[in-house]
Amino acid sequence: MDAALAPIIPKRLNLFERYLTVWVGLCMVAGIILGQSAPAAVQLLRSMEFGEGSHVNFPIAVLIWLMIIPMMMKVDFAAVRNVGKRPRGLLVTLFVNWIVKPFSMAFLAWLFFRFVFSAWMTQADADQYIAGAIILAAAPCTAMVFVWSYLTDGDPAYTLVQVSVNDLIMLVLFAPLVVFLVSGASSLHVPYEVLLYSVLAFIVIPLTIGVLLRQWFIRNHSKEWFENTLLPRFAPVTIIALLATLVLIFAFQAENISGKALHVALIAVPLLLQVYFNASLTYGLMKWLKVPYAVAAPGALIGASNFFELAVATAIALFGAESGATLVTVVGVLVEVPVMLSVCAACNRTRDWFPAEAAA
Repeated sequence: MDAALAPIIPKRLNLFERYLTVWVGLCMVAGIILGQSAPAAVQLLRSMEFGEGSHVNFPIAVLIWLMIIPMMMKVDFAAVRNVGKRPRGLLVTLFVNWIVKPFSMAFLAWLFFRFVFSAWMTQADADQYIAGAIILAAAPCTAMVFVWSYLTDGDPAYTLVQVSVNDLIMLVLFAPLVVFLVSGASSLHVPYEVLLYSVLAFIVIPLTIGVLLRQWFIRNHSKEWFENTLLPRFAPVTIIALLATLVLIFAFQAENISGKALHVALIAVPLLLQVYFNASLTYGLMKWLKVPYAVAAPGALIGASNFFELAVATAIALFGAESGATLVTVVGVLVEVPVMLSVCAACNRTRDWFPAEAAA
């Protein structure tokens, strides 16, 4: 059969990825029910905190490590050596992720929570929601980007380079950006030592463990075995850890969220605007610079997505699991999949805008 006439097999997400928003919604309901029906048990779990001056909850910290470490194992920092070969696409995503995205999110959160939605929330709520939105935007792209890249026929090697470089930059810029923007857009004080503690606990340590495990397994087995056999075995662990984390967070937030259901919808508005703005900006710049589609599409998705696991962990460490800031990061998880799937669909429909090959 002629290749041009061969049937196109649609790419699909697995059951969990496809219905992530549904699972998050179910976890929200389960957590609220747990928090209201077993308040003593929930209070016991909530009291398990460590880290002087922080609100790092031990059960949630363990679960977040179980999410983040397998993700970090997927990142191959050896790919960074190829960063200079096709710089255009990478430079666009770095510009959007670190120059545009945190500041545009701070502005949108300040505008909507301080003014547009001021009739439906208190000043204290607005400050918390602004802080949560900034934390979410300052933590760019997670391993889910590899899924979105696959759905848009992106260049997997180049996507790996972009994720790896962004993760390295995050080590340096995440903390100062959060402090600067939260302090400027709200009346909240961000304790820098607690934020650095979060960076150490939820970026440096998991990243180091992930890199060392990746090197050890590849050296003692093979890269093919590591990527095709071992990594898929971690998928159920990551999924269970994510869902358990969400149940605990909503259990801790049960009293807070039961009276603020409207706030969940209001929080989603600037988050959605932010995602589509950054995706459009990245995609438009890629088109203007004549970057090939296989780089442009994943770039748009990297510009739109957030490292929500890190954002949730940081919000909890700074403000507590029952805080408004943490609620914003969880709403970010809630909207992530349907929004990113819509961006994937838009990219797939417009692939003819781009040259088949160009200097990326």
